[in-house]
Amino acid sequence: MDKILEAVVMSSYPNNVKQGLVRRVIEASKQPMDSEQCWSMLELCTKLYLVGDTKYKREIGKEVLEVYGHYHPEEFEEFFNVRFLLSLLQEGYGPLGKRSHYVLDYIQLGLQFVLESPSANSIFSLLRIEVLRKVCERPGPKQCAKISKLLSQHPQCIPTGKHQVLFCQQLIRCIGQFQCVSEGEEDIMEFLEHVNKVSGLLQRIWRTQTSAILPSLKELFTIISSTAPSNALASVVQFVPLELMDGVIRNLTNDDSISDVQMMMAIGRMIDWVSWPLGKNIDKWIIALLKGLAAVKKFSILIEVTLSKIEKVFSKLLYPIVREGALSVLQYMLLSFQHSHEAFHLLLPHIPRLVASLKKEDSNSATSSLEQLAELIHCMFFRFSGFPDLYEPVLEAIKALPIPNEDRIKHLLGQNAWTSQKNELACFYPRLASKSETGKIGLINLGNTCYMNSIIQSLFMASDFRHSVLNLTEGNSQPLMTKLQWLFAFLEHSQRPAISPESFLSASWPPWFTPGAQQDCSEYLKYLLDRLHEEEKTGKRIYQKLKESSLMSQAVEHHYLNKTLIEKMFGGKMMTKIRCLKCLNVSSREEAFTDLSLAFPPPDRHIHGPGSASVLPVEEIGPQFIEPPENLNQVMGSPWVRRKPHVSGDHPAQPVPVETLGFQEAGEPSDPLSRDAVGAESTKDPILASGEQASAPKDSRSVPDLINYFLSPERLTAENKYHCEKCASLQDAEKVAELTEGPHYLILTLLRFSFDPRTMKRKKILDNVSIPVVLKLPGRGGPGSSFVSVVYDLCSVVVHSGISSESGHYYCYSRECTDAVPHGQLRDGAPKPASDKQLDFEIQWYLFNDTRVSFSSFESVSNVTSFFPKDTAYVLFYRQRPGTQSCPLHEAAAEAGHLHGEPSLNKDLMEAISKDNILYLQEQEKEARNRAAYISALPKSPLWWRDFDRDKDDDSSSGGCSPAAGGGGSGSFHGLVF
Repeated sequence: MDKILEAVVMSSYPNNVKQGLVRRVIEASKQPMDSEQCWSMLELCTKLYLVGDTKYKREIGKEVLEVYGHYHPEEFEEFFNVRFLLSLLQEGYGPLGKRSHYVLDYIQLGLQFVLESPSANSIFSLLRIEVLRKVCERPGPKQCAKISKLLSQHPQCIPTGKHQVLFCQQLIRCIGQFQCVSEGEEDIMEFLEHVNKVSGLLQRIWRTQTSAILPSLKELFTIISSTAPSNALASVVQFVPLELMDGVIRNLTNDDSISDVQMMMAIGRMIDWVSWPLGKNIDKWIIALLKGLAAVKKFSILIEVTLSKIEKVFSKLLYPIVREGALSVLQYMLLSFQHSHEAFHLLLPHIPRLVASLKKEDSNSATSSLEQLAELIHCMFFRFSGFPDLYEPVLEAIKALPIPNEDRIKHLLGQNAWTSQKNELACFYPRLASKSETGKIGLINLGNTCYMNSIIQSLFMASDFRHSVLNLTEGNSQPLMTKLQWLFAFLEHSQRPAISPESFLSASWPPWFTPGAQQDCSEYLKYLLDRLHEEEKTGKRIYQKLKESSLMSQAVEHHYLNKTLIEKMFGGKMMTKIRCLKCLNVSSREEAFTDLSLAFPPPDRHIHGPGSASVLPVEEIGPQFIEPPENLNQVMGSPWVRRKPHVSGDHPAQPVPVETLGFQEAGEPSDPLSRDAVGAESTKDPILASGEQASAPKDSRSVPDLINYFLSPERLTAENKYHCEKCASLQDAEKVAELTEGPHYLILTLLRFSFDPRTMKRKKILDNVSIPVVLKLPGRGGPGSSFVSVVYDLCSVVVHSGISSESGHYYCYSRECTDAVPHGQLRDGAPKPASDKQLDFEIQWYLFNDTRVSFSSFESVSNVTSFFPKDTAYVLFYRQRPGTQSCPLHEAAAEAGHLHGEPSLNKDLMEAISKDNILYLQEQEKEARNRAAYISALPKSPLWWRDFDRDKDDDSSSGGCSPAAGGGGSGSFHGLVF
C-alpha cells in the first residue's frame, strides 16, 4: 500500500485526481494490517511530512500519520520511540538533516497518540532535556514558537527544577536575539505572533512556578544592561505579575554590583520598549524603575536617559497602537524633570506637528491624547516660564485645547518631582556646551534667585553704569561694589555659558529675605542701590578717572564729586508742592529718588481731562517722530508693529485730581501694600481664577498713562486735610509732584501687587501695559525754569511671570543703549532722526532667562502679555538721551564709558578671569570624556525623527501605512517594532 500511495503522490495527475486516490488509500489504512505494512506506511508518511517539497505532500503525510495513530496505536507507539525521536532532535531527518524545519511539528503531531503508552514518560524525559538543549542553541523566532507551542500543548515536556529556571533564562536570551528580516506587513504580523507564543510560554511557567520569575528577570536585566537586544523582550515584561514590581525594583536599585553604566543601558532599553505593539504594563515597569532610581537619588542616570530618550518617546504618540503607554512614560519623564527646562525644550520643535497630526486623525484616542498633552504642556509653561519666543508657536498650536487650573498644575508637579529637596539637584542644572550665540553670558539660578539674576542683567546692560563699575580703581574700600565689579567682569569676559552669582548674592542679600523663597525684584533693586549708595558715601570715592578728566568745569566737578555713582546714574529729583486752597500759599520740598513706583489708576479713572494743572504730558514718541527704516521686513523690534495707539500730542494735557499720590525715597524698602490699585474684572484664565486674586481690566494702560497718573494733582481733604502754616489750621489743599531733575537711567516700577481689603487677599494686576520704546518725560531745565521734555530710550524690561509676588518667575529683555551721535550734534534739543533710527531699530534686543540668553526683539517685548497673560512688565529701565536736559552732570555721566573705551580691569581681576577660563576648558574636556562613556552605554535610537518625517508626507502615503492610520501599514509597524 505504501508503494501505491507514493506512486500517487509523486504522479503528475491533477491534485483532484490524486485526492480521490489518496482517499481510497486512507480508507484502506483503517482496516487491520500486519506490522510490517504499518511500518512501511509510517516511514513513507514521515518522509512526506518532514522532507516533502510541497505543502500538498506534507498534508498527505500528516493525514495518513493521524489515521495510523488512531487505528494502529500499537504499531505507532513502537515506531514513535525514544531512540527515533532523539535521532530526529539531534541529527534531523533525511538529506536535510538538521535543516529540516518540521521536526518539532512532527513530534507534536505524534505525541498525542503516545500519551498513555508505557514509553510516554521516557519520551517526556527526553524532550525535557532536548528542548533545553535546543533553546541553548539560540533558534530563531519561528523555531522558538514551535517549541513553545509543543510545550504549551504538552506541559509534561517542560523542564523541571533547576533546569526549568535555566530554560526560562535561555528562552529570554533567545527572545533577545529575535529579529524580523522583512518589512512586509504579513511577515511582521507573523513575527509578532511568534514572539507572543514564546513569551506566553514563560507566562505559563511563571504561573505554576513563581520561583522561576526572579531568576528570569535577573537574566533579562543582565541582557539589557550589557548588550543590544531585540525590543521583543518587551513582550516578556508584560507577563511579570505587578505585585512583584516593588520588590523587583527595590532589589535592582539597591544592588551595589550594578554599575551606573549598566543601569543606564538597562533603563534606556526599557524606554525603547514603548514602541513594542500589543504589550501591556510596559509603561508601568518603566515608570516604576525611573521612580526607583529617583528614590536612591540616581539623578545623573535619570537626566542622561531622559535627555537622550524623550524625543523618541514623544514620536511614538503618532502611533495609536502604542500611544497610551508612550504618553504615560512621557508624562512622568517631563513632570519629574523639574530642575531644568532642557527636556521640555527638546520637544518644542516637534509639538506643533504632532498636534496637527492628532487633530487630523480625529479619533477618540487622538482627542484624549491631545487633551492630556495640552495639560502637560501647560504644566511645563508654568514650571519653566520666561521663554516667550520659544513658546509662542506651541501656544498657538494648543490654543483651542482646555487649560488646566493652577491647583491641578501644582498637584501634577508636586506628586511627580524626583525629590522635594531642591538642593539635591543643585549640581545638575542645565549643562550648556558653549556660550550663547548672542555672545552674552547667563546667570545660574541658585534656588529662586531669578529676581536677582534679572536685575543684575538689567544693570549690566546699562552700559554707562557697567563701564563705570568696571573702571573702579584697585584697592577701593567698597566691598559690595567690588563684588559687583567682579561679577560684571566675568559677565563681560568669561568663556562660560553661565556663571554663578553666589558670592554676590550672599553679599547683597537683604536680611529680611527668606532663603530659597521667591522675592520681589523691585524690593531687591531698591535695597541693592541703597547699599551701594551708602557704602560709597562712607568709603573712598571710586570714580577717580572722571575727576582727572577735563570734561567739566571746577564748579560742575565739585558738584559731581559730591554725588555717588548711584546718584550719578540713577538719581533724580522730585519737587512736591502743596497749595493751600484757602490762602493759596504754596510749600515745596525737593526729594531724591532712584526709581518711580507707578500705581495703576482706578478702572474708571481717565488720566487726561479738564483740570488746573499746567504740566507737560508724558508722551510715547510714536512713528511720527521716528524716521522709519528703508526696509521694514528686515527690521526686528519695530515699535509700531501690532501696537495700540497711545495718547500723544503737542498740547499740554491737563490731569484731573486723583485720590492718592506718592513715591518712595531712595533706600526705602518697597511696600507693595502701600497702594490700593483695584482692578475692575477678574480674568477668565482658569490658571488665574483660583488661588491669589488677579485683576485684568478691559482697557489696557500705557506707561505714559501711569506716569501722568503719578504726576497728576491730588486733593487733600476730609480726614486727609493739610496743616497750613500760614493759616495755622487744617485746610483743604492740592498736592502735585514735579520732576525737577531727570535721572540718567530712569527706573520705573509698575505696582502690580496690592492688597484688596474687600477680599482680604493679595492680588496681581494683570493689565497689559504697553511700553513705549521712546518716552518723553516732563522736567525742568533748571531751577525756576519752565518745563521741557526729557527724552528717554527703553533699555530693559524685567518681566514677572505668575500671579503672586511670592511665587512665579522673573526674566528680562535688554538692549544696550549708547549715544547714537557724538555729543553736541543735536537738532532742536533732540538727536537727529538717524540716531532715532539706530536706537529703535538697529540695536539688538536680548532675552535673559537665568542661564539662557537668546536674541529677541521689541515686538516680543510688546506682545509677551498678549500671548502669556501672567507674564507682565514689572520694572523698566530707560536711558536719558544726551542733550535733552541742560545739566552737564548727565552729559558727563553719559560719556563716562566712551571716554576710556573698553574698561581696563585690574591685574588681580584679569588673572582670576584667565584662570577660570582655563579651568572651564579643563572641566569641559573632563565632562566630555565622562559623558562619552555614559552616552556610549545608552542604546542608540538614531531614527526616531523619521516618525515625524513620515507624518509630514502622510497625505501621499498609500495602503493605510501612515502613523495616523491606526498602525495598519508596514511603515507603521516597522517604525514601532524596529
